[in-house]
Amino acid sequence: MRSPYPFSAIVGMSDLRLALLLNAVSPAVGGVLVRGEKGTAKSTAVRALAALMPEVAVVPGCRFSCDPAAPDPDCPDGPHEAGGGGARPAAMVELPVGASEDRLVGALDIERALSEGVKAYQPGLLADAHRGVLYVDEVNLLHDHLVDLLLDAAAMGASYVEREGVSVRHAARFLLVGTMNPEEGELRPQLLDRFGLTVEVTASRDTDERVDVVRRRLAYEADPAAFRTSWADEEQSLRERIAAARDLLPGVRLGDEALRQIAATCAAFEVDGMRADLVMARTATALAAWAGRTDVVADDVRQAALLALPHRRRRNPFDAPGLDEDKLDETLRQHGTPDGGDGSGSDDDGDDDPDGGPDGGGQPPESDGPPPPEAPGETGRDPADAPLPEPRQSGDGQQEPSPASGEAEAGSAQEGEDGAGGTPGRPGEKAPAPASEPFRARTLSVPGLGEGAAGRRSRARTAHGRTTGARRPRGTLGRLHVAATVQAAAPHQHVRGRSGPGLVLRRDDLREAVKEGREGNLVLFAVDASGSMAARKRMGAVKGAVLSLLLDAYQRRDKVGMVTFRRSGAEVALPPTSSVEAAAARLESLPTGGRTPLAAGLLKARDVLRVERMRDAARRPLLIVVTDGRATGGADPARQAQRAARLLEADGTTSVVLDCEAGPVRLGLAGDLARDLGGTAVTLEELRADAVTDLVRHATGSRPRGGTDPAARRGPGRGHGPAATGSATAAESRAGTPARRGRAA
Repeated sequence: MRSPYPFSAIVGMSDLRLALLLNAVSPAVGGVLVRGEKGTAKSTAVRALAALMPEVAVVPGCRFSCDPAAPDPDCPDGPHEAGGGGARPAAMVELPVGASEDRLVGALDIERALSEGVKAYQPGLLADAHRGVLYVDEVNLLHDHLVDLLLDAAAMGASYVEREGVSVRHAARFLLVGTMNPEEGELRPQLLDRFGLTVEVTASRDTDERVDVVRRRLAYEADPAAFRTSWADEEQSLRERIAAARDLLPGVRLGDEALRQIAATCAAFEVDGMRADLVMARTATALAAWAGRTDVVADDVRQAALLALPHRRRRNPFDAPGLDEDKLDETLRQHGTPDGGDGSGSDDDGDDDPDGGPDGGGQPPESDGPPPPEAPGETGRDPADAPLPEPRQSGDGQQEPSPASGEAEAGSAQEGEDGAGGTPGRPGEKAPAPASEPFRARTLSVPGLGEGAAGRRSRARTAHGRTTGARRPRGTLGRLHVAATVQAAAPHQHVRGRSGPGLVLRRDDLREAVKEGREGNLVLFAVDASGSMAARKRMGAVKGAVLSLLLDAYQRRDKVGMVTFRRSGAEVALPPTSSVEAAAARLESLPTGGRTPLAAGLLKARDVLRVERMRDAARRPLLIVVTDGRATGGADPARQAQRAARLLEADGTTSVVLDCEAGPVRLGLAGDLARDLGGTAVTLEELRADAVTDLVRHATGSRPRGGTDPAARRGPGRGHGPAATGSATAAESRAGTPARRGRAA
């Protein structure tokens, strides 16, 4: 295996290097979450840090790395006598995205436990990482229950395994580092809060720095051993400085003034709970120890806030992490001494740069010098004081059509939407409308029982949930179903010569529990961005509704995608991704105008779903068509749209039509489209979770209150509409209107 890249040879990224070093000095800080675009050496920096960690003394033969000076009294391999032992390098353990719970926390040998009555426990990665580094690449793609287990162990310093009446506990204290690319989706706010520090990493735009990165990397790849030898002195200096800071840490004093600044800063930025205060206090103390001081100064508090608070400032999932540095400086001034410090004389310390070089006199060799105090790095570059999105007033000066004109007027005018207020040089196209305030949306789900990725939307067979049955194991045995195993083995005990109290088991007797939980789905939006959608300023309300559904998809761990259609065709505005933030950004900038090629939009959505089905057949799709139901342009556009809809129905696609029609005169075209899709139509008003209408309907065909279920009339083969998506649509109650009867079949 190739030796890791030297930590001291990393170019730039001062915030990342500082955050990692602070956790090496004080693991109580709580770990680091590294956010950044691909190809920014996130993993390289983490692996390089492990080589700097001091060696650890361990009890010989202990699988849980107990310290000989203070062995864990509850160690499964114990008891151990104090004293003696040997030393080994600190462990660097990587948790792969596809790891199972057994691999993380350890597993019991079920066969030996049942047949011999012994606790045969095989330690997992948490035990391997004890007193070392646990690195999780792409932590945002890790299953939520694994992240919960991981962070619980990191917070408590111990791992607990409770299975089938067998209980095991062992110490698990480690430096936790997670990396993620925000383009692939975010962590839940509850999980973000569990990481002590966060750092934003971006590639340098400085030409000289980029040249230096490439030159060093090529030299390392050409001869790793020689490259590491050339940086050996700097690495040893850093290693010694970490050890010295660890020794100094218990003697660092956190004065009352610094503590008041920490508390005031957390209160000023309205962070939830008290974890931020504790993390800031531990980080400021580690910063002082790293600088060789025994007192925490105001600069330590400021730097601690820039590392510990940005990811705790997010008020909703679409807010970018960041901190208003002007507000931070003002808060520190208000709660500091009159001269802006804390009276500890930090100006005479001679080491104002907490990320200085290993000898305490400057930066590591790759840096051009210490960063100025007012520009600490990437952490605070994206202030996010205002929640997104905020309702805004349109300034395009356009007049709404009068209610008496009805939707028919808007439909006739859509093909030549005026240029007033439109984009210069593009007649009929209007500037993007701001989204209205999002709201809590009704739950839309896919009927039936899936087997997709764990999530929170539709029913599925999962590794976690309630037990619904038993089956023979597929591969490694997961959760044992004790009753089914005993029932399978009982008839064969006499033939197997059972003579004692123990049960004679064979592998064929084992049964694993079948559990039912929730899965995440692929939620694909097909958004009508034609001129008719801009009538009556509806696009703001429509965007607000879609944004609400995106928030719901974020909370339910779905993948999302977006297709838009207008003018003469359709396009994939966002390929399916786990980044709901990307979908929200595309939605915000979506312009409107032109004809309504509904058929093209449906066919494009069908193509996207077909490709995704080949990539991940287990993830079931939910198509949400956002439209008023009109179809214009081309020959017989209504019939073409009907044919496209029935192709989607034949594919078995679960569909919902978000009916955006408004005004006193409604044509009910969205309801017709929903029936062609074999799905359900939901109005903007019905989409709200606090609406009076009961939208919850199960796939069994039970009728909602106050209406007739269209799925009950479709007969066999057309009842695959959403299981929790609709009551009778508004169009169903208008089945006899002249406008509806006049629609082209």
